[in-house]
Amino acid sequence: MVETSGSGRFHYPQRPRWIPPVLASQGRLFALLWILGFASLFVWQRNSLAGGISLDLLRWRLFPPSPDPWPFPRLRPSAFKLTDFGGVGDGRRMNTKAFEKAVAKISRLSKRGGGQLNVPPGMWLTAPFNLTSHMTLFLAEGAVILGVQDEKYWPLMPPLKSYGHGREHKGPRYGSLIHGQHLKDVVITGQNGTIDGQGKSWWTKYRRKLLNYTRGPLVQLMWSSDIIISHITLRDSPFWTLHPFDCKNVTVSHVTILAPVNEAPNTDGIDPDSCEDMLIENCYISVGDDGIAIKSGWDQYGIAYGKPSTNIVIRNVITRSMVSAGVSIGSEMSGGVSNITVENLHVWTSKRGIRIKTAAGRGGHIRDITYRNITLDNVRVGIVIKTDYNEHPDEDFNPKAFPVLKDIRFEGIHGQGVRVPVRIHGCEEIPIQNVTFRDMSVGITYKKKHIFQCSYVQGRVIGTVFPSPCDNLDQYDEQERLVKAAVSPNITDVDYDF
Repeated sequence: MVETSGSGRFHYPQRPRWIPPVLASQGRLFALLWILGFASLFVWQRNSLAGGISLDLLRWRLFPPSPDPWPFPRLRPSAFKLTDFGGVGDGRRMNTKAFEKAVAKISRLSKRGGGQLNVPPGMWLTAPFNLTSHMTLFLAEGAVILGVQDEKYWPLMPPLKSYGHGREHKGPRYGSLIHGQHLKDVVITGQNGTIDGQGKSWWTKYRRKLLNYTRGPLVQLMWSSDIIISHITLRDSPFWTLHPFDCKNVTVSHVTILAPVNEAPNTDGIDPDSCEDMLIENCYISVGDDGIAIKSGWDQYGIAYGKPSTNIVIRNVITRSMVSAGVSIGSEMSGGVSNITVENLHVWTSKRGIRIKTAAGRGGHIRDITYRNITLDNVRVGIVIKTDYNEHPDEDFNPKAFPVLKDIRFEGIHGQGVRVPVRIHGCEEIPIQNVTFRDMSVGITYKKKHIFQCSYVQGRVIGTVFPSPCDNLDQYDEQERLVKAAVSPNITDVDYDF
């Protein structure tokens, strides 16, 4: 302790005699401890690296990332290059065996934390291959994984149980270029390297009806958990681009997804399908169908499979779709879709902005859906809810399996150049319940009637909404006091002529 005398001076306690004089000052003590600590760290680092610990792992141990509710990509204790397994990145020679050997090597390291496969710059042509658990696939800047275009190299797989048939043909379907089943702890990341499906030949054969089976996705992971896909580009998929099926705890972040906006059929960007606990953020998507489409099975097959898509957050996404919508739910939603949040979404130069689509025969539910801070820029129809999307896998569906649509919120909807801001089309068997609009102002290009269209919808409008809402909805002021009651929730004012 510090003591004072009557003179007001400070006196420090006398140093015990057993402390060496060299350590008398705090500065010298700190310097000596720092030198000893650094020396021991150097020895530990040398031994660790000699034992196969990567320098990146060392940095992670010394300076771990700050806590975050969404996981960072795991650093692996072992890393390999595709060229270690005979890979050649000339765009001509096949690298399927090299990928398979690398994955087999990493699969044997699962109890030791797995491994990372580094794909160097180059054009790496390959047929479809599978991933394994506890694996990181890392694409360097300038690395391109190319899918072989000849469909004879693409394996056939059974149809998804929740669909009953292939989406385009009955019977089997083609597998995906990069595939995985029953996996845990999988990371696909890089320095914005590319996975290219070379889909043009597939699209041409599809339009000419030269394919006997449903086209395959670019990346498909099934019955898997703890997945991170980040900082890569996915382009020109033969079919849906990124398709997680019945997966849990999935993060898709800083991913660019591209396909021609015309004449690239069914090239959805991201299709969460019967997935739980999923985050999609900071992505740019411009494709030939839906930017993002949340699904959960098709008619009686999806009802029997019974696995909903739930707890999904989509945020900070820019998307474009000249054929369908920026973000869709359905139409295959028979297992149910619930607890979805879409926020900070920008849809530009598209046919539709936000779309919910279903039909009699689907069953299931769409509920607890929140759209917040949505920007619509040059969009033909801003918000669409459609209940007559009558595509069915076969004739065995139950036409009285009516889906339930309720508790859907739209907050902070803004934009310009929109022809029809809202088109909500419920029907007597499928009424749309408890819809809320709040803080909406959309600049329109069509200034006659049929701007805010409704049928069989019940809900409310809070505060100022432009253009004027339909009479099906109760209108409240900002303090949520009733201003005008709905005339009838069943008024029909939907015009599909434009």
